[in-house]
Amino acid sequence: MAFLSDTLARVKPSPTIAVTNKARELKEAGKDVIGLGAGEPDFDTPQNIKDAAKRAIDAGKTKYTAVDGIPELKAAICRKFARENGLTYTPAQISVGTGGKQILYNALMATLNPGDEVIIPAPYWVSYPDMVLLAGGTPVPVVAGIETDFKLTPAQLEAAITPRTKWFIFNSPSNPTGAGYTRAELKGLTDVLMKHPHVWVMSDDMYEHLVFDDFRFVTPAEVEPGLYDRTLTCNGVSKAYAMTGWRIGYAAGPAHLIKAMGTIQSQSTSNPSSVSQYAALEALDGTQDFLAPNRALFQRRRDLVVSMLNQATGIRCPRPEGAFYVYPDISGCIGKTSAGGTKITDDETFATALLEETGVAVVFGAAFGLSPNFRVSYATGETALEEACRRIQTFCAGLR
Repeated sequence: MAFLSDTLARVKPSPTIAVTNKARELKEAGKDVIGLGAGEPDFDTPQNIKDAAKRAIDAGKTKYTAVDGIPELKAAICRKFARENGLTYTPAQISVGTGGKQILYNALMATLNPGDEVIIPAPYWVSYPDMVLLAGGTPVPVVAGIETDFKLTPAQLEAAITPRTKWFIFNSPSNPTGAGYTRAELKGLTDVLMKHPHVWVMSDDMYEHLVFDDFRFVTPAEVEPGLYDRTLTCNGVSKAYAMTGWRIGYAAGPAHLIKAMGTIQSQSTSNPSSVSQYAALEALDGTQDFLAPNRALFQRRRDLVVSMLNQATGIRCPRPEGAFYVYPDISGCIGKTSAGGTKITDDETFATALLEETGVAVVFGAAFGLSPNFRVSYATGETALEEACRRIQTFCAGLR
């Protein structure tokens, strides 16, 4: 009798974490590696947030808290949604979890039954389909390719909805593409959803504050108030506030769903770290002055990476609206052989050869549900980014 569960056979380890670990191992072995795999800002958590955490420790706020968040943080999250998104919630409609990933997982675990379908635009964040599978549901990927700037069209959404559809997972700006939906583009999708009252919306807004040029972020319940009662709006402090390791995510939605998510959390992790919650409280209520300079820095990096990758033979790299990723197409590289003798049959062999021959670590596109592409995270210093892009140019120039 097998010891491990059948559930485990339905999922795979996170490819983004695998690439990051591989790059770390090579670095520790003395190899010259530039890791462009991790979706993590390279700058430190702002000082006011760290100070708030220290004060919490000194004040003895190190005990168990309410399972899904301290009242002060829930109130701050309500203020955030009112201030930034024009959405009104009460604390009973707020859930705080150990990172954004747990929030999404709790919601899927609390709502999915066998046979329930979840529409996921592809390319998608690697964890969405696997979390749906873990919760017993059926992921339904719908490819939004480079020809639509990696954005799902209303016609595609309409065609994917069936009587079994329970959730539509929406992520803008997107991981892995950085694509952001304008208000008009999102209105097209919400108009479709208004015709199908059995479909709920899970909006992953983690990259809300990382948008460039004159792009304005909007979230589904803001664009279409008619969806308010069946939308879970998810966010967190990881990306905008450089707090990935603090592990705080949150969501707002109907009170009965929030209560169900709390039940799941009560039997898994219980409360998120008490100290992290007080740090997140300061992040949301404290100064936001660092957001604009950080955005400007990321925009400069985006422009650098897009420009340099578009100069590489066989690569086409769209210019995204937000996040800190680009998702270049490598159709022009497939079928060729690298200078080191590797036949490039797909984006996985491309990424493997790139790492082995140049020391640049990227995540291959198949992990995100759309090939042949790869994801670059430009959340790293400009000197390293320039060098990495030069190595990619040299690698591509050497393909025969």
